[in-house]
Amino acid sequence: MDIKPASQRILEQLTHLLENLTNDEYSKPLTVLHDNSIGQHMRHTLEFFTCLMTGKTIGSVNYDERERDIFLESNTLEALSTISNLMGDIEKIVDNQPLILVRQGYDLSSNEKHEVESNLYRELIYNIEHAVHHMALMKIGLKEIKSDLELPKDFGVASSTIKFRQSQQASA
Repeated sequence: MDIKPASQRILEQLTHLLENLTNDEYSKPLTVLHDNSIGQHMRHTLEFFTCLMTGKTIGSVNYDERERDIFLESNTLEALSTISNLMGDIEKIVDNQPLILVRQGYDLSSNEKHEVESNLYRELIYNIEHAVHHMALMKIGLKEIKSDLELPKDFGVASSTIKFRQSQQASA
C-alpha cells in the first residue's frame, strides 16, 4: 500500500514549508491568492486530514464541519504540531476501513447533507489530491512573500504528473 507513504510525503513537504516561514509570512494576506494567506490554505488542508482521521473512528466524515481554527492558520508551531499528530494517526493505519459515510452539503438554501459510502483509502487519496491542489496555490503565494524559498521539486505537483515528466525525460 503506497497511500500511507504518499500521505506522509505530503505532510513532510508541508512541514518543510512551515519550518521556513515566520508567523507573519504564514498569515499575511496575499494579493495573488485573493487576500488569502498561506496559513489559510494550510489550515484548510490540514483540517481535511483531521476530519478524516477523526471520522474514521466513528465511520463518518463531514468535511463541511471542520473547525476553521484561526490559530492554526496564523501560527506555524500549531500547524507543525497538527502535522505531527496526523503523521502518527496515518502511521497507525493498518487496514482499509471499508465503510465510511461521507456527508456533504451542496444546497446553499438548506442544511441537507448528501451521504455517500466510501472507504478510508479512497478518502486518503482524496485528501492527497486536495492537498496537492492547495500546495500548488501556496507555491504561487510564496512568490509574493518569499520567492527565494526552495521547495521540493514536486511540491504541489500531482504524482501522475511527476511520473509523466519522468517518463518523458527517460525517453528523451
